[in-house]
Amino acid sequence: MNNPLNIAIDAMGGDNSPEKVIEGISLHSKKSIDVNYLIFGDEDLIIPLLKKFSIDNKRIDFTHTNKKVEGEDTALTAAKRGKNTSLWLAIESLKKNHAHAIVSAGNTGALFLISKLNLQMIKNIDKPALSALWPSKKSMNVVLDLGANIECNSKNLIDFAIMGSALFKALFENEKPKVALLNIGSEELKGNAIIKETYQILNENKYKLFDFNGFIEGNNIMDGDVNVIVADGFTGNIALKTAEGTSNFITSELKKALTSNLVGKLSSLINYTNLKQFKNKLDPRFYNGAILLGLDKPVIKSHGSTDAIGFANSLKVCEQSIKGKLIERIKDNIK
Repeated sequence: MNNPLNIAIDAMGGDNSPEKVIEGISLHSKKSIDVNYLIFGDEDLIIPLLKKFSIDNKRIDFTHTNKKVEGEDTALTAAKRGKNTSLWLAIESLKKNHAHAIVSAGNTGALFLISKLNLQMIKNIDKPALSALWPSKKSMNVVLDLGANIECNSKNLIDFAIMGSALFKALFENEKPKVALLNIGSEELKGNAIIKETYQILNENKYKLFDFNGFIEGNNIMDGDVNVIVADGFTGNIALKTAEGTSNFITSELKKALTSNLVGKLSSLINYTNLKQFKNKLDPRFYNGAILLGLDKPVIKSHGSTDAIGFANSLKVCEQSIKGKLIERIKDNIK
């Protein structure tokens, strides 16, 4: 194996861990032969799972610790638990350049704080942003910030546009990012002073990394006309939770309609392929893997309640970010 990628993994974070984490590694390892996994967690729980899911020992570097960050911990409490938790050790391996990136399904606040304590910010970036992938009619969207920063100024939003575009380019090399600001209307006069100021700056300057497409409203996020959508963390988080809730409502109601009577069951059998494609389009597991942008190394947050398929997808996003030179792209475009 030539120059394998090393991904550090907090195996103890999130629901049903470490089983879903180890199974997720197994799923990912079958499709990515040039990735090694630096696993941090309790050997009494993890070693049997490595055997259960038949993971090649040559691709595993295991560090034992029986200490972990709890889901209900505040960020400060998590940091005070010390430097021997699985999360801290995983991030520390990234700091020491033993790993190229880190993935955790654990406590979001703890991941943010411990990452910021151990890693450096990219020069000229004031605030990190949480970014994630959303489905659209045409391809995929990058949306940020999703909750790391409640209040932002125009510089922060412009930085988010650059970082989000770098992420999109890292994931989709052959497409040029199209950036839009999430707003209450598409007209130039709509929105608060900060978003209008950001619009003016982006509209008056040319950026080699992306094209600026103005404002976008919430009901157009998934149209696919733009692929990087920028907002402050308050607005972005509400948009994310609304989209997740709507998706869950649609899929659950559709399932209820197709299983409640004989006609529905027959219809679901006849349209099985189409229904499966529809379900996959809305399945959050296939878009799992949010990235904390702004730090000088990739930090990926897997959803705490996802399963092994979702965790495997977060590893895929992590791998693509490294191979797509995400951090280098951000550094090259931040002034």
